[in-house]
Amino acid sequence: MISRPAVFIDRDGTLTEEVGYVNHPKRLRLLPRSAEAIRRLNGAGLAAVVVTNQAGVARGYFSEEVLAAVNAALVAQLKEEGAHLDGIYVCLHHPTEGAAPYRTVCECRKPKPGLLLRAAADHALDLARSTLVGDKASDLVAARAVGARSVLVLTGYGRGEWEYRRASFPVEPDRVAEDLLDAVEWVIAGQSA
Repeated sequence: MISRPAVFIDRDGTLTEEVGYVNHPKRLRLLPRSAEAIRRLNGAGLAAVVVTNQAGVARGYFSEEVLAAVNAALVAQLKEEGAHLDGIYVCLHHPTEGAAPYRTVCECRKPKPGLLLRAAADHALDLARSTLVGDKASDLVAARAVGARSVLVLTGYGRGEWEYRRASFPVEPDRVAEDLLDAVEWVIAGQSA
């Protein structure tokens, strides 16, 4: 199988509105232009893969069943807009909160690269030609760990991270974008360059 590049997308604050812990499907709302961004990736032949830390499970704020319902709502909302994801990869863990099996130091919680590595193995993705888009410095670190590019979006926590915390970023983003669509347009332009 020929490997293809992916755009890895953080969920809360990047693809969907940042509302704190999303503990019910009705609380999940796509950000403006997000569905268009995913449609553009679909049309360009780039894998669109969500990679998200969901420590609310470890903290006991919601169950795995609720998380599955929220992610199903995400898939349904995108489908209504003519867009689809190639995968959703979730870390349920937290290193210091909750109880076993969720309270653990894992390899999948961003900034660790486990979610990206698992997705790459499952979908034959070329990490060196891929990009991770997120709204936190931890997203940038995960991208760097696998040799992918990173884009910080100014949605969710992104604007505050960029304006007030960037001096402490462990790695610099390859690009700063207004939103996911702006990031995707940059990625697609780079593929044809």
